[in-house]
Amino acid sequence: MAGKLPTKLSTEKSNLPVTLPAGPHVIHIAVHTPLHSQVGSLLSYTHDQPLPAGTVVRVPLGQRELMGVAWAAPHAAALPPGVVLRPVAEVLDALPPLDAAWQRLVAFAARYYQRSVGEIVHTALPPALRKLTGVQLNRRLQAKKKPQVATQDAENSVALTAEQVSVCQQIAQHPGPFLLYGSTGSGKTEVYLHSVAQALQADPQAQALVLVPEINLTPQLLARFERRFVPQFGPQAVVSLHSGLTEAQRLKHWLAAHTGQARIVLGTRMAVLASLPGLKVVVVDEEHDPSFKQEEGARYSARDLALWRGRDAGAKVILGSATPSLESWYACQQGRYQRLDMPSRVAAAALPAVHLVNLRQQPKSTVFAPALLQAITERIQRGEQSLVLLNRRGFAPVLWCGDCGWKSDCPHCSAHQVFHKGERRLRCHHCSASQAVPRCCPQCGNPDILALGHGTEQLQEALAQQLRNVLRPDGQPARIARMDADTTQGAGQLQEQLAQIHDGSVDVLVGTQMVAKGHDFRRMTLVAAVAPDAALMSSDFRAPERLFALLMQAAGRAGRDAAFMRQQGSQAQMWIQTHQPEHALYQALQHHDYPGFARQQLQERQQAGMPPFVFQALVRSDAKTQDDAQKFLHAAAQQAQQLPALAGVFIYPPIPLAMQRVANVERAQMLIEAPSRSALQKFLHAWQPLLHQVRQQHRAVVRWLIDVDPQNL
Repeated sequence: MAGKLPTKLSTEKSNLPVTLPAGPHVIHIAVHTPLHSQVGSLLSYTHDQPLPAGTVVRVPLGQRELMGVAWAAPHAAALPPGVVLRPVAEVLDALPPLDAAWQRLVAFAARYYQRSVGEIVHTALPPALRKLTGVQLNRRLQAKKKPQVATQDAENSVALTAEQVSVCQQIAQHPGPFLLYGSTGSGKTEVYLHSVAQALQADPQAQALVLVPEINLTPQLLARFERRFVPQFGPQAVVSLHSGLTEAQRLKHWLAAHTGQARIVLGTRMAVLASLPGLKVVVVDEEHDPSFKQEEGARYSARDLALWRGRDAGAKVILGSATPSLESWYACQQGRYQRLDMPSRVAAAALPAVHLVNLRQQPKSTVFAPALLQAITERIQRGEQSLVLLNRRGFAPVLWCGDCGWKSDCPHCSAHQVFHKGERRLRCHHCSASQAVPRCCPQCGNPDILALGHGTEQLQEALAQQLRNVLRPDGQPARIARMDADTTQGAGQLQEQLAQIHDGSVDVLVGTQMVAKGHDFRRMTLVAAVAPDAALMSSDFRAPERLFALLMQAAGRAGRDAAFMRQQGSQAQMWIQTHQPEHALYQALQHHDYPGFARQQLQERQQAGMPPFVFQALVRSDAKTQDDAQKFLHAAAQQAQQLPALAGVFIYPPIPLAMQRVANVERAQMLIEAPSRSALQKFLHAWQPLLHQVRQQHRAVVRWLIDVDPQNL
C-alpha cells in the first residue's frame, strides 16, 4: 500500500463495558452481516450483565444463531420506544476478550476495505469457534494451561555475515517500517530469526507474526523457526495458521496465539487478523507476492494490514523481498519506509548467469532448445538438479479440431477446458467443470483432435522422452518429477515431493510458480523458463512486474549452496526461452538489475497515471447477463455525479472482466481512480449508501462488491 495510510478509527482503547446504567444491559454485537445487506453492522441485544468490548458471544438472528463479538458503540442511536431486544444466547466467557488493539485492526479493515465490522470479525475468527459451546471451549482452554517446559537449549544461531549484522543493528536502532531488499540466497530468513529472537528475549510477553504468501512455503520456514525457538520456549511457542489446517488445528493454534502461549505465529494472509495481544515484531516475507491480497469475500491486503497493525501496536515491521513491489520501492524513495540492502549471497555464492535463447532462431515446434537440453543433460550426469518452470498446469491449454475449428471451450465460462492427459479429462480451471476427453470432434466427427500449447504435464512427458538415455552418476536413469496443484492435492503429497527433491531422488523438476520461490534446494544448479513471453502481452499493467519477480525468484533457486557448487565445479545458470530477447525486462534480468527495472517501470507508470501515483478501487457486478451487470454499474456512476466528494475522482466506463463469464455468471467492472488515498476513501464512503439504493432497483444483479487497491484489473 503506497502512500500514507488513513488514520486509525477512534475505537475505544479501554475495554469499557458496553452497557446502560441500570436494568437489562444493551449490548452491541458485531455479527456476520454484509455491509450492503442493510441489516446493519452492529446489532443490539440485551444481557443481564455488562459485557466488555471484545467478548465473544452467540446471538439469535432470524432463525439462526450466530457467533458475534461485543463492540463499543459510543455513538449508537437511541432505541425507538417500544422496541424489544432479543437476549444474547450465550457468552463464551471462558475466552479472554479480544483486546482493544485487535478491535482497532478490525475496525480499520472494515472501514478501509468497505466491509462491515461483522464481516471482518467472521473472517478473522476460526470456523471451529462458531461450533463450540462455552463448556467445550472451556475444556480446550483448560488443556492449554499446562506450563510449557523447554526441553533443551535453543539451537545456536548461524554466524551472521557483515551485511546481516549491519541490517540487524539498523532494525534494532530504528522504528521502521523496513524494506529488506536482499538478493535470493542473501540470508533474509536469518535476519528474520535474529529480529524475532531479540524481541522475544527483551519481553517475556512478546509475540511475533511472520507472514508468507503461500501454504507450500510454510513447512520449511516453520521448521526453521521451530528448531530455533521451540527448545527455548516450549512446544506451543511456534504455531502456524493457514487454510491447509483442519478446523481443529486452526482453532488450537488460534487459541494459543490469543492466550499468549504461542510466541510466534507463522502463516498465510489469514494470520494477519489473528489475536496477538503481545505483538512486537511483524515479518512479511516475499512482500511483493500478489497472494497477500484476498480475492474472495472481504478483499483485504495482508501486507498492508500488517503495516497498519505494526504501526498501531508500536511493533517492528520488516518487509522482505529480492524483488520488492513497486509500491514498496516507491515508498522507500518517498522516505516512508527504510530500505535495507543485502546484495550478496551467503558464503560468497554467485548469482546465476542468465542465458537468453532466441526462439525466433529455433524451429517453430521447439519445446526445448538443443543447448538447454544439453545443459540439463550435463547436470544430470554430474548429480545436480534442474528446475523447468512453466506457469500452466495440465497437458495442453486447449484441444482443437483442424477441420471445423471446434475448441474445448467450457460451457459455463469464457475459458477453455484444459486437457489433463493422465486422467483423460477436460477440466475448467475456473469453475472446476470437467468431462471425459472426446474420442473425436463433437461437431464434425474428425478423429484427429490436436492438443494446442504446452502444460507442465506435457513438459514432463517430453523431458522423459528426450532424456531417456541420460544416466545419473550411479548409473540409474534420470528421474523427472512434476510439482503443481494437480500433484500436491493429497494430504502429505507436498511434503513428500519436497523431501524427494532434497534427498536427491529427483534430477529434473517441472513445476509452476509454486516451486519458483522460497525453496532452498541444495543441489539445484540450473533453472529454465521455457515460455514466459505471454505475460508481456497482458493488458494488466502489473504483468511485467510480476513476470520479472517470478523469473528472478526462480533464478534464485539455482546455486544457493556455495560449498556444493565449489565441490561440483559448477556454475549456476538461468535459461530463458523467448521470442523477445532484446526486451528491456529480459535485459534487466540478465544483469540482475532490479533497481534499473523498477526505475523504468515507475517512470512508465507515472507517465501513464498508474499506481502508485494514483489510487484505485473496482466496483464489480455479477449478473445472469452482461447487459444487466453493466446497467447496475452505469446507474451507480450516474448516482455518483451528485456527490461533492466526486471532485478529483475519475470513474471509468463499465467493461466486462477479462474472464467475462464464470460458472454461468456474467461479470463486469468499473474502475474508480483518485489522486490521493484520502480522496478515494472519502468518495467511497459517500457513495456506499447510494450503491445500496441502486442495488434495490437492479434486482437482476446477483452480487456486487467494492475492491479497494485491486491487484487484478
